[in-house]
Amino acid sequence: MVQTPLRPPAEKKVSKLEGIKERSQFLREPVATELKEDTTHFTEAGIQILKFHGSYQQYDRDNVVRGQEKPYSMMLRLRNPGGYIPPELYLTLDDISNKYGNGTIRATTRQAFQLHGILKKNLKATLADIINSMGSTLGACGDLSRNVMAPPAPYKDKPEYVIARKYAKNIADLLTPQTPAYYEVWLDGEKAITTEEDPAVVAARKGGRVSTDFETSIEPIYNTYYLPRKFKCAVTVPGDNSVDAYTQDITFVVITDENGQLQGFNVMAGGGMGRTHNKSETFARVADHIGYVDKDDVYDLAKAIVFTQRDYGERYNRRLARMKYLVHQWGLPKFIAEVEKRFGKKLEPYRELPPWKFEDYLGWHEQGDGKLFVGVHVRNGRVHNQGKLRNKAALKEIVETFKVSMRVTPNQSVILCDINPEDKAAIQAILDRDGITPDSKIDSLERYSMACPALPTCGLAVTESERIIPSMLMRIRKLLNKLGLKNETFVTRMTGCPNGCARPYMAELGFVGQAPKSYQLWLGGSPNQTRLARPYMDKLHEDNLEKVLEPLFACFKQNRSEGESFGDFCDRYTFEALRTFSETYTPAKPVGSGRRRNRVGMTDELFAKLKAKAAADGVSMADALEAAIGDRLG
Repeated sequence: MVQTPLRPPAEKKVSKLEGIKERSQFLREPVATELKEDTTHFTEAGIQILKFHGSYQQYDRDNVVRGQEKPYSMMLRLRNPGGYIPPELYLTLDDISNKYGNGTIRATTRQAFQLHGILKKNLKATLADIINSMGSTLGACGDLSRNVMAPPAPYKDKPEYVIARKYAKNIADLLTPQTPAYYEVWLDGEKAITTEEDPAVVAARKGGRVSTDFETSIEPIYNTYYLPRKFKCAVTVPGDNSVDAYTQDITFVVITDENGQLQGFNVMAGGGMGRTHNKSETFARVADHIGYVDKDDVYDLAKAIVFTQRDYGERYNRRLARMKYLVHQWGLPKFIAEVEKRFGKKLEPYRELPPWKFEDYLGWHEQGDGKLFVGVHVRNGRVHNQGKLRNKAALKEIVETFKVSMRVTPNQSVILCDINPEDKAAIQAILDRDGITPDSKIDSLERYSMACPALPTCGLAVTESERIIPSMLMRIRKLLNKLGLKNETFVTRMTGCPNGCARPYMAELGFVGQAPKSYQLWLGGSPNQTRLARPYMDKLHEDNLEKVLEPLFACFKQNRSEGESFGDFCDRYTFEALRTFSETYTPAKPVGSGRRRNRVGMTDELFAKLKAKAAADGVSMADALEAAIGDRLG
């Protein structure tokens, strides 16, 4: 079915993409036509509309051969509110990652899974398998509401967590595209079986106090042009900042009474991470507290905020198209006034909350209904079988054997839910067998780090991220040990470009790709992700990591307040003072350093293990041995 646009965009210059959206017949074309063509890739217009269906076209930049066609493939991203993955869907993802993809699955920083390496000829079969297993990729990318986040902990005895999961799903449903094109293209028009929507959501989509202006449109929320740019939402509970609440376009915070009954939501708006190097008009921004809304009005308020961005957001310069720029340009009072005008009433004052804390939920926990859940660390979110680490094999066996559901965490790990207590030992044995490090033994630098995929698949990456951060963290740990800061930790995040997918601008130590092997260094974010970091220096070459960081860590050690974190210290001490200290700093000798003069014998078997460990860590055998003995002897 083709519907004529109900009204053109505002009479001002718009980007080429706005025309592509208008001509797409509500996300059908040119994807439907190009999918039938015997080619390895989509056209530019096809690529843009394909994003709304949850897919990015990429190519392997490690394997480009001059004079030959680029090795194109597709990345496919799921849309699963609150990170929820039922067992049958996970097993489907595991199967198609081998059958059609590159053999890996990747957990994202928005609680979703991605598949990489899917060829265009296999894209329709891949999507059909996902949809028929109760999954969806609709709206996982594109200019609309992305995956809605929520705390991943599956508590059943904490009402606020149950409410957060429910409303994450409901808000995702409210803002899901309604076009039938998704099922027409990937299932030849056959409507898939989906979970039933809350009647209040169905009523709010076209009705309620807040008029959509497009009640008769196929897309009553978005109409023809959808949003100016991507839009990110989260629902969380007081004190739990596992979702990076201040980085979202909208965050709803559940407010309950003393009996655990939902009263309403605190609301934040205007956060966002993406920026562009050397473009001062682009910047990362934390969300503002805009007020409190009663539970009965939450969907109307969500619509009012979305419609404000839909109708007034920038549609020509896509660098400035996120809602954070609208809030910044207008100022918070004007933005709130426009939202209240559409909402039909004044917002109540934002309610006081307890301090925020970052939670990752790794390890074993009581679920609250007699069952257990376990948070499983996934390094940089990559689920694969590589060497002794076989987390892909482990997760498949556990899900297949014990029929447990899963939640992806905002920190790129996974939680296995609904575990019977009698199965705990067997599940832990599988995790141990396949090399998954227990939460108590994960180096804290790695535990609180994140990295985007970057090279070789992301077309925006200017340098490495996922592939290099393990070695960078080991070098940082060695440097801390050298300075006598052995147990120190902080939030480290890295991206291969300035778009900020791993949210480096909220980190205590952030690396933002700026040139090949070089990063912009950001410092001063808070441990609980409530304060923006700031750029400290440009083009830190990876070879100069120790030279730049050692004086910063030494200054931190000498001048920190008791219990002060690295990020808080950098923010308080000032960058000017840090630079002054660095200019006169003399590199320290390692704690306990001295000429290695004593020989130690060992068995051939132990020597082989030591050699393998040193190679894996990228250090000398002497350093590996000294570290192992030092850890053992305390």
